[in-house]
Amino acid sequence: MDVLELARLQFAVTGSLHFLFVVLTLGLAPLVAIMHTRWALSGRPLQERMTRFWGQIYVINYALGIVTGLVMEFQFGLSWSGLTHYAGDVFGAPLAMEALVAFFLESTFLGLWIFGWGRLPKWAHLACIWLVTATAYASAFFIMVANSFLQNPAGAVLSGGRLELTDFGALLTNEALVFSFPHVLGAGLFTGAMVLVGASAYQLRRRTADVEFFTRSLRIGVVTASIGIFLTMGFGYAQFAGVQEGKFQSGTPGLIPLGFMTEGGNLLALVVLFFMLPLIAVLPRWRWTHPILIALTPVPFVMAILGWLARELGRQPWMIWEKLTVADAMSPQLTAGMVTASTIGFVAVLGMLAIVDYVLIARVIKRGPDDVALGAAAEQRSPALSY
Repeated sequence: MDVLELARLQFAVTGSLHFLFVVLTLGLAPLVAIMHTRWALSGRPLQERMTRFWGQIYVINYALGIVTGLVMEFQFGLSWSGLTHYAGDVFGAPLAMEALVAFFLESTFLGLWIFGWGRLPKWAHLACIWLVTATAYASAFFIMVANSFLQNPAGAVLSGGRLELTDFGALLTNEALVFSFPHVLGAGLFTGAMVLVGASAYQLRRRTADVEFFTRSLRIGVVTASIGIFLTMGFGYAQFAGVQEGKFQSGTPGLIPLGFMTEGGNLLALVVLFFMLPLIAVLPRWRWTHPILIALTPVPFVMAILGWLARELGRQPWMIWEKLTVADAMSPQLTAGMVTASTIGFVAVLGMLAIVDYVLIARVIKRGPDDVALGAAAEQRSPALSY
């Protein structure tokens, strides 16, 4: 492999590993916020336990996932300085907004939510998790703004050999963004919900004592997953119109089959979930369905990666569609040895974080809701300080 192929491989592998964390974060955040809302309104201990348990899984995934995002930032400076020079004034703006939202606002509100149990007023504490969700979605929005600019460079003109932003509104209403952003949000809901489904089915199959807890979680997961996969498929197929028109996708061999394979997998999951929806009342008691639901848990992660491959391969050989090639976007001083060494380092770090993430999540799921660190300190304080 030459240096360009190595650089592309590096970004593909690290980007895919990072997105595994992102898609789960986008799915779990609103589910945890809804659970917390139901607890704040009802005051039921069961709703509190659900909020703490699934919130613990969210916190683990977020804490490790945010580190993987730093690696993505390093790669732009290390391997793609040509992109920064040519379009940094445009492409860098949404990335900077994402950094402000994700690394500052989202982290701040999440910290307040984590350490606010029993300390913050009830509604202020609830507001924190909804602000976490809002900033997570805002972060995804700005990332998709940047990516959509690569697909369709709207709102910018060439001046002095560099792209300059002339219409910020066009950047935010890019035709490549209109369908792709809801598509990603739907994929996130599908992923987060299937984690609820798989974990709940695992516990119910083990004949857990927390039958009501995981029965409710399973039902929430199946309904949410059905909504998420429906949105994913709808907006996913809508993006094929752009492929046919050739506005922001090329005819890279294999793109269309890969895209339809991805949507075909989504369709299969949709059929399975909708088949189970009418049976949701008895589903938790049917142990033969539990292995099926557990086996479906990794499906959204696989589909998410295949979807990104379809989107990114469709732009080749362009980094910015019909403006800048991938070869010209690469840093000129790179050598194959440099890229190989950095790839080994990046993949080792991200791979380790991914393994640690899923091991920790698996341990939390296996232990169940009675041994959760999130909010545990609040139980030791005076009842007058908690709610």
